[in-house]
Amino acid sequence: MPAIALHHVQVAIPRGEEDRARSFYGGVLGLIEIPKPANQRERGGLWYRVGALELHIGVEDDFRPAKKAHPALLVDDLAAVVALAEAAGHPSKPDTLVIEGYDRVFVSDPFGNRVELLQRLA
Repeated sequence: MPAIALHHVQVAIPRGEEDRARSFYGGVLGLIEIPKPANQRERGGLWYRVGALELHIGVEDDFRPAKKAHPALLVDDLAAVVALAEAAGHPSKPDTLVIEGYDRVFVSDPFGNRVELLQRLA
């Protein structure tokens, strides 16, 4: 049987960096943190609700930032989110390749992971 939906995407962070991740994903990007199941909490990390999907922030002992693989987050006001990211020390980088119908930029989380931000064009 083929997959029927995408449930979540996971991004890795170094062990013990949940507070910095929370400041970026919850504070800067405004994602809604959801509780991890009790049997998952000892592993560390954070979970967020993004629309009908989830973004899991997992701890990796041998952490290396994802420079190419990335979540792409659809936002209502790209300029406002970019301004928040840049004010928090996360410069944006527009992509040179156009995706028809979208304006988009890339930012890096505090650990160097790539995050794409998109806004539908009117």
